[in-house]
Amino acid sequence: MAPNPSPKAAPGLLADAQFAVPDAVPGLLADHARRLGALDAAIFLVDYEQRVLTPLPRPGGPDRQAVAVEGTLAGRAFSTMNPQWNADATLLWVPMVEGNERLGVVGYELAPGAALEKDERFLDGVRQLTAEAAELVATKAAYGDFFELYRRLEPMSVASELAWQLLPPLTFGCDGLVISGALAPAYDVGGDSFDYGVDARTARIAVFDAMGHGLEAGLLATVAVAAYRNCRRRQLKLSETVAFVDETIEVRFGAERFVTAVLAELDLVSGRFCWYRCGHPAPLLLRGSKVVKTLWGDGGQPLGLGSPGEEAEEALEPGDQVVFFTDGVTEARAPDGTFFGVDRLADLVGRASAGGNAPPETLRRLVHSILDHQAGDLQDDATAVLVEWRGQGRESLEG
Repeated sequence: MAPNPSPKAAPGLLADAQFAVPDAVPGLLADHARRLGALDAAIFLVDYEQRVLTPLPRPGGPDRQAVAVEGTLAGRAFSTMNPQWNADATLLWVPMVEGNERLGVVGYELAPGAALEKDERFLDGVRQLTAEAAELVATKAAYGDFFELYRRLEPMSVASELAWQLLPPLTFGCDGLVISGALAPAYDVGGDSFDYGVDARTARIAVFDAMGHGLEAGLLATVAVAAYRNCRRRQLKLSETVAFVDETIEVRFGAERFVTAVLAELDLVSGRFCWYRCGHPAPLLLRGSKVVKTLWGDGGQPLGLGSPGEEAEEALEPGDQVVFFTDGVTEARAPDGTFFGVDRLADLVGRASAGGNAPPETLRRLVHSILDHQAGDLQDDATAVLVEWRGQGRESLEG
């Protein structure tokens, strides 16, 4: 007989793991799951392309198989961020989210007839235990490579290694705002990057596309992002930030190298949206799941060439979405030569939003559509960032 559920046992996971190596986390989770009333539990991390959920092993544990995100209960839990039970309530999949970042799922195995799907104390304990497991994965990842080994389905280039280390969390959410980003190819990205910073009143967002490919482009993007963050942390105005990043690239790399970019600020109270477009594709404004405007602004030259253009402004309405993207999105080319295009991008984002998908799931589907369009072989980096401003930002993530 399974032990009685005990939600008070779950909070001890963080304390038990304080001095544990990353490899010990799966075993500690299983121990605490058994205290709650489960037979066993396992962490499944999503890979970098967000197609597969891979189990983390533990000494003496069963040999589990990876599961696809598409077409599985585990994948549904990950995509919808809602727990999923199997038919006889002997397996519960719970999304593992750190902050708003989707890391994977935890699978809880239960005794037949335990009827724990109706026990609120058990469910509360499982939610808390899963949240603590997510926190451990996020924090312990800095101390070793255990989690990374199971997130990677193929070797990663040095340029891509640099790019992923540079990125902020792919998703941020708070009351009134969601920011979510995605980039491809996951294992061989070069010069694309994005960044953001949010405080009580303002969200600051930037998307960069460095000239060239591979490691040289990655180094150029790294300097651009570092200069941008430096300006944010010195609390410079948007105009001053653009000028500083432009000058930094020009001084360091000369006139032969440049970075296209969109740098933007959103007033979270009024919805006032300001941006600079520096030789970069213009963002799209979606309202009611339809594109109502292309945010052209005054398109200046790329950063590093000395003339980044002028600030533009738009008044957003609650529920509006702004889609930033690099040219690798719209210029992804199918084997027959057909470009992915702006219309296809707008249609996919609009339909996904209208269907109730949260921003991170919308972008996951977008990236997969781009990869499928080009038969999985992108010739250029493809990056997209979706910013949603509304009075119910948190609820749009939670579904």
